[in-house]
Amino acid sequence: MIHVENLSYVYPNAKTPTLSGLSFSIAKGEVFGLLGPSGAGKSTTQKILMGLLPGFSGTAQVLGAPVGTLGRSFYEKIGVSFELPTLYLRLTAAENLRLFASLFDRPTRDIHEILALVDLDVDADKRVEAFSKGMKMRLNLCRALLHDPDILFLDEPTTGQDPARARTTRELILRLKSEGKTIFLTTHNMAEADEICDRVAFLAAGHIPVSGAPADLKRQYGRRELLVTTTSGPHHFAMEGLGTNRDFLQLLTSDQIVSLHTQEASLDDVFIKATAHV
Repeated sequence: MIHVENLSYVYPNAKTPTLSGLSFSIAKGEVFGLLGPSGAGKSTTQKILMGLLPGFSGTAQVLGAPVGTLGRSFYEKIGVSFELPTLYLRLTAAENLRLFASLFDRPTRDIHEILALVDLDVDADKRVEAFSKGMKMRLNLCRALLHDPDILFLDEPTTGQDPARARTTRELILRLKSEGKTIFLTTHNMAEADEICDRVAFLAAGHIPVSGAPADLKRQYGRRELLVTTTSGPHHFAMEGLGTNRDFLQLLTSDQIVSLHTQEASLDDVFIKATAHV
């Protein structure tokens, strides 16, 4: 669905490139996360793939065609939720969605059905100027889903949302994946990416030093060790030979165990280690 090879971009008057030699591909029905701190180039990458930022070098293809050759019909097939909501504040939520729906040539989904997906159906007739930032982000996501697109570009989709609402948004993203949607997610929230992404790529200083499935990366950069916390304190055991380790087996029958944790890395750990020398 998306193929990028040796993609580079330099903003006018900039001394260094924002992107330098990026390469990755995203399959149909995959949730792909581009991770990194603010200013790393995540939004720049998305804008190039949306056809909003010309002047790049390298290959950038979406739906099998170079982004520079895609016409108006391209925007019938993608949905975009920007980090900063693009909404009309004096209109209600429903009026916003009706306005945006009128811009598409293809049939659009029922407005109240879309609002219900993000728990905004009760606020359909409320002016957006009265919405919190989190509510605006959810309405922005509704806008992206209106025309039932094949690909979704989501930029920091849970910004401004409390933990419960953020979980609802993540569950919706996974539901969209189960329906066959391809989702390109940019975020600096590593825990969120770990939960919903099939694969992630870390972006630092314009490069992607490491990419892969979150579980694989956490094992690769973690320690093959088990931390056993007991009433008498912590105990560390190597994973190799654990099943025959007498001290470990003795602890298992001692009724002193409080918790057991394998010592795989978090995605935060992976990012720090992978980008330390970039």
